[in-house]
Amino acid sequence: MEIEPYRRVLAEPGVRNLLVVGLLARIPHTATSLVLTLHTVKSLGMTWTQAGLVGASATIGMALGSPITGRFIDRRGVRPVVVVTMLAQFLFWVSAWALPYPALLVLAGVSGLLMLPVFGVIRQCLAAMVPVESHRTGFALDSMATETSFMIGPAVAAAGVSALSSTTAMAVIGVGFLGAGLALFALNPPTRSAAELAAETGEHVPRRQWLTPRLLTVLVMGSTLCFVLTSTDLAIVATLEDSGATGWIGPVISIWCLSSLVGGFVYGGLSRGFSPLAMIATLSALTIPVGLAGGGWWWLCLALIPSGLLCAPSQSATVDMVNRWAPTAVRGEVMGLHGTFLTTGIAVAGPIAGAIIDGAGPDWAFAGAGLIGLAVVAAAAPIWRKAPEPVLV
Repeated sequence: MEIEPYRRVLAEPGVRNLLVVGLLARIPHTATSLVLTLHTVKSLGMTWTQAGLVGASATIGMALGSPITGRFIDRRGVRPVVVVTMLAQFLFWVSAWALPYPALLVLAGVSGLLMLPVFGVIRQCLAAMVPVESHRTGFALDSMATETSFMIGPAVAAAGVSALSSTTAMAVIGVGFLGAGLALFALNPPTRSAAELAAETGEHVPRRQWLTPRLLTVLVMGSTLCFVLTSTDLAIVATLEDSGATGWIGPVISIWCLSSLVGGFVYGGLSRGFSPLAMIATLSALTIPVGLAGGGWWWLCLALIPSGLLCAPSQSATVDMVNRWAPTAVRGEVMGLHGTFLTTGIAVAGPIAGAIIDGAGPDWAFAGAGLIGLAVVAAAAPIWRKAPEPVLV
């Protein structure tokens, strides 16, 4: 690998600021699910099932809202969408602590529908600001920033709820969304490059032109990746709780995430990329034997490193492929649809991994996640090989 590709990307005007804002703006987003769950259980005194329904409501809202906000960005630009979603998040989170459970259940879904689209915006704007030949390196940097935000957000949220209260944590998230929105508004990154704007004809791009079987295959691969990673996350927690080593949950997950950062850094500096199907298949295969690691939390750490090295690269590969096949006029909608598939993978992982953990034990959840991932890749491979690449005009 080489360092020069990173130097070239970071030397592009505005890219450093975009990546920093993206990392910080994602942190409140990554804390939302945990804070909602802990608030429902601890402050409202509800069951974990009821807390799960609140999380599911928010997740469904995000899955539905992501392509809609992406489409508005394509048509109106970043600022109008940021203003509306920023204010919606701020108002919800500073008042959510006072809502009774039925209202929280409904408004969590509305909040998800109007989620600040920081993930899609950063990727869409990064594609516009970075030359095509450097997209893979740029998306690798974005994947590493995303990984870092997921390391920070939930940990800070859990500490905040424990040390202070869920009410305070919710207010902090609301302020965080306000700050993230203001930063994106001030930055106002371009959604299209000058060359892309010059080449646009203003004609409507039919959805059937870009929503092809091959693109759908990549979207499903992104969903599969999130399924495997979320199931692995749940299996780690269940394994360490089952062995009485709950205090090591944070360090184990951190080492897993750190290996992902290393893998993402190496991948972004390579001279060529790899098929997302091959990478996700390999990651799934390496996840299967993790549950066989015995002897304590340190063995679990070591067993997670091989699959962890492929987390950020696999995410980067799917984003790069989706961006490559997205017409510039609808790039926001396509990135939003990509976000919908990622959210769906996360949502599906919870009940499936939970059922495996309850029925067969946490060790088998790793194997189950990996085997399901391999099965989806095997089913998608024939479509990937036979379907032609989208023709963009």
